[in-house]
Amino acid sequence: MTKISDHISKIRADYQMASLNETEAGDDPLLFFQKWFRQAEEAGITEVNAMTLATANVWGLPSARIVLLKGLDEEGFIFYTNYESEKGRQIADEQSVALLFFWKELERQVRIEGTAVKLPAAESDAYFHSRPRGSQISAVASPQSQVIESREVLEDKVRELERRYEGQEIPRPEHWGGYKVIPEKIEFWQGRKNRLHDRIVFFREPETDNGEDALPGYSSWEKYRIAP
Repeated sequence: MTKISDHISKIRADYQMASLNETEAGDDPLLFFQKWFRQAEEAGITEVNAMTLATANVWGLPSARIVLLKGLDEEGFIFYTNYESEKGRQIADEQSVALLFFWKELERQVRIEGTAVKLPAAESDAYFHSRPRGSQISAVASPQSQVIESREVLEDKVRELERRYEGQEIPRPEHWGGYKVIPEKIEFWQGRKNRLHDRIVFFREPETDNGEDALPGYSSWEKYRIAP
């Protein structure tokens, strides 16, 4: 273990591709995220919409996994999953979650903290039926995060569902659908030389008395720089 530990400790990369300042970040973090996302697409980054989703159970123990961003609007970030999966059960108990995008090729990451809320059923229906048919079948067949006897159990279930719905529309199962993460804090991180990274943070407070220009339920965005 000592040799591999010594090897790992010597792995280093210096970041010097770009910089980030407050003026460039603007006043709307969701608009700035769209700009960075488009630049990541243009850079040819594969799985550009892959993001780490962190949740916690009722005892505060954290879990993290990669999911795919499937939508973005003026309110927040959208993804889909099985509501009865580990992450779904944890979100049911504690809606506070975190997201992380890491675009290594651009030496950038975006950290998001906020609240996950279920999408309306109609939106989940529309996305479910836009998916490839095989993905729809898999969503119905898989009891995500539950113990199963073997892979054959899943494959048998898939074949059964293919026969049942042959020539028919596959209904979206009630246990599958979307969430929107409504952000309260978004940090943009740009790698810089000698680990003196740029970090610009946007933050807003949940509130009941909404300002005229604020999104419903939140104060206006504040922006500040933090040390690397």
